[in-house]
Amino acid sequence: MIKSLNKNQIKELIDNSDIALSHQEISKRLERQCDRVTIYRALDKLMEEGFIHRIVDVDGVSKFAACHGCTKNHHHQHVHFSCSVCSSVTCLEEIEPDFSLPEGYQVQEMNITLSGVCPVCSA
Repeated sequence: MIKSLNKNQIKELIDNSDIALSHQEISKRLERQCDRVTIYRALDKLMEEGFIHRIVDVDGVSKFAACHGCTKNHHHQHVHFSCSVCSSVTCLEEIEPDFSLPEGYQVQEMNITLSGVCPVCSA
């Protein structure tokens, strides 16, 4: 069973981050207080509980971001931005893609990641 303290530390870390965090970044920020399996279990549990969501960046690395104003059965139908300079991934929650699919297709999950240079790196 996951220790609540570890799960809560990870949730707080993700909640307070302006960017999505990878497993490695979480481990580093926790100063290696948790082993990698504990972190993976906590991330899975937090996703299951609807507190965070997974984003796969353009390099195929899974990163995790907080869910804001979502219900338990929410969907993350917003755009993500991956910076090619600093490798940060940011949720652009105010941008929801709008498109129509051919007849018979139904969207169950969407993962749209734009790649480019973030405002910090372009300044």
